[in-house]
Amino acid sequence: MGIWLADPTTPGGVIPVCPTKALLGIDCPGCGSMRMIYSLLHADIGAALRYNALGLVAVVLLVVSYIGWVLARFGVARLPRWQDRRWAPMLVLIAVIGWFVVRNLPFAPFTGLRV
Repeated sequence: MGIWLADPTTPGGVIPVCPTKALLGIDCPGCGSMRMIYSLLHADIGAALRYNALGLVAVVLLVVSYIGWVLARFGVARLPRWQDRRWAPMLVLIAVIGWFVVRNLPFAPFTGLRV
């Protein structure tokens, strides 16, 4: 509810800047997540993707995992779980590190990934 009302897309709002961005001047993998969530709450998928594409993928995987858990809990269906795969932690780590590096590259087209 706080993100819905606070509007983190407006500069100088009540939600503070990411500490990594404020102290080091670089975008961390989570930079733009509040704006991404705000955009999702207002059904603006394009803006959510622009603010934090990796965060949007994480939200989608979280929703899919939750739906699978609910279906299994009520005995409706047992969906395959991506997070139980042996390669899942390494893939997540590579994705986060890759996102961190790519969105901080100082040349086009990667400068468009900064928030």
